[in-house]
Amino acid sequence: MSSPALVLVHGSFHREEMWGALIGELPGIDVRTIQLPSSAPVPVDQLGDMYGDAEAVRRLVLDIGGPVVVCAHSYGGVPVSEGLAGVGAVEHLVYLNSFVLDVGESMLGNRGGSYPPHWGVHEDERYIEMLGAEKVFYNDLPEPEAKAAAAGLGPQSLVSMRQPLTRAAWHTTPSTYVIGERDAGLPAPMREKFGARLGNVRRMDTSHSPFYSRPAETAALLREVLTGRPTR
Repeated sequence: MSSPALVLVHGSFHREEMWGALIGELPGIDVRTIQLPSSAPVPVDQLGDMYGDAEAVRRLVLDIGGPVVVCAHSYGGVPVSEGLAGVGAVEHLVYLNSFVLDVGESMLGNRGGSYPPHWGVHEDERYIEMLGAEKVFYNDLPEPEAKAAAAGLGPQSLVSMRQPLTRAAWHTTPSTYVIGERDAGLPAPMREKFGARLGNVRRMDTSHSPFYSRPAETAALLREVLTGRPTR
């Protein structure tokens, strides 16, 4: 039997092109990516919200028409949890340094309502920009590569950070949480809390973005899930 399709869902500020190095390590796998509306390359007043992101993910998975494994990075875990609840085609969810929120929780609420220091918030224009990504997202990359990755980021809609989940797919879908031990984007207590929610945890000696710094290692982990081998 062929393995399920693999859907990759990026995090806030990012574009779907970020997955290029990881996809290169997954020959023979049917890999699908998506551009979330909340960080699409459009004028900031046209950025989507979290529920739009969730619906876009749901449509993509349903259109595949077969079994799917979904890997969500960072904020991507929020629309994945919202949009894929009750979708039987999803065999496994992989939350990669991601937010595992529950019903009623939001990104901003999970942080106590306070903006983190790496958000440049534009309240009137209703968007945020990423500050210091080289140190927060890519701190295990050489400086030139970290700068190149940061240059690919764009604005994120502010409303997407405020909208609470109405459903949480991880309650009923088998899931794995991947912790980057050098992640400067998620504080250690937060990522341990998210891992405990899922109960199935893998650890990598990486930053927030192992698809850049350790694409082969990240691909190997995803292949384990795709082939049905138990994660350790």
